Amino acid sequence: MSALPGAPHIAWRGHQLFVEGQSADALAREHGTPLYVYSRGAMLGALAAYQRALTGRQHLICYAMKANSTLAVLQTFAQAGCGFDIVSVGELERVLAAGGDASRVLFSGVGKRPDEMRRALEAGIKCFNVESVAELRTLSGVAQAMNRRAPVSLRINPDVDAGTHPYISTGLKGNKFGIAHDEALAAYRIAASLPGLEVAGIDCHIGSQITQLGPHLDALERLLDLIEALEAEGIAIRHIDVGGGLGITYTDEAPPDAGALVRQLCARIDARGHGARELLFEPGRSLVGNAGVLLTEVLVLKPGSVKNFCIVDAAMNDLLRPTLYDATMGIVPCTLRDGAPVLYDVVGPVCESGDWLGRDRALAVLPGDRLAILSAGAYAFAMASNYNSRPRAAEVMVEGDRAFVIREREKVAALFSNERLIDR
Repeated sequence: MSALPGAPHIAWRGHQLFVEGQSADALAREHGTPLYVYSRGAMLGALAAYQRALTGRQHLICYAMKANSTLAVLQTFAQAGCGFDIVSVGELERVLAAGGDASRVLFSGVGKRPDEMRRALEAGIKCFNVESVAELRTLSGVAQAMNRRAPVSLRINPDVDAGTHPYISTGLKGNKFGIAHDEALAAYRIAASLPGLEVAGIDCHIGSQITQLGPHLDALERLLDLIEALEAEGIAIRHIDVGGGLGITYTDEAPPDAGALVRQLCARIDARGHGARELLFEPGRSLVGNAGVLLTEVLVLKPGSVKNFCIVDAAMNDLLRPTLYDATMGIVPCTLRDGAPVLYDVVGPVCESGDWLGRDRALAVLPGDRLAILSAGAYAFAMASNYNSRPRAAEVMVEGDRAFVIREREKVAALFSNERLIDR
């Protein structure tokens, strides 16, 4: 058995691709395509790397659920002891529906509405990660009206380059996220003075798909400098939230192991005398990205004078990352066949030239064959849409030799069930 890069639970058995104990081709035949398939073992294995490195330390791992918010995925992490990092009240309700504990929830995001703040306070979340002074004032007012004090952590923008795609870089001065490092002390003074707030911690998240340790360590040093300045003024900080953003292997990336990241961050924290504080992490992609594949069927092979096209039944509405980020993701046949490979652009049927899933891929395939798009556990279904009135695909979770349908394929009638014709 030969595992694929970054995905030990997704491997070749002879000529067949398997997700744990299930043949990818057999899953496609049974459930249809496009089809998202996730390995539960891969998710728990990725989580275990963080958990092992944090043994003996007061901590909370809050899964950043924007990566994949399907209920069974949330259930998997809740049962494994995770908290959750949310960015909307809809995500909070998903956590609760999946059996998650509100007291282990962090509410991040630059634009929380007052009604979202109220609902989060009612539910009893752990902390709000606040990103502006204006938000501090609004949250204090909401909490006061409810006779509550809202626990807050300020998200600091440390002006550290994460070295990632501009769309997923969040820690530079030009980004919309967080409070500038040089304005943080004044913002904390305001937070400590507002009657509806209770200062709980400090937070930083500099981006996503980060493949080097340096940016994480640089950001941490700036947080620790702030903590020491705050406590010199009598503003206590109970927890340090170092965010998430650890990258995964899509093709040839070599990100650090989660355990290595945790150990180096902890060593810096301990060296500066802050080891007794609760340590929070917000991993998302690194827990689910390599755990998923998107299965799709070859519809047409279309040769051309400049490009050959492999047209499949998945499209940009099922997987937006290539179109949005110019992302490269692995694509392999579910069953290897003999024959010389041909160079194809793998594209979908959506009426856009931007509807591509992979460029210049060497594949030996025929119409009716199935392909697996790898590392599709994060930001695939979560970003899916109904563009071109295409129903969203089904999702399956594999655990050993068992496969569970965790989301039914959307029916066409559901696409317009909430719409109304004008009665004239």
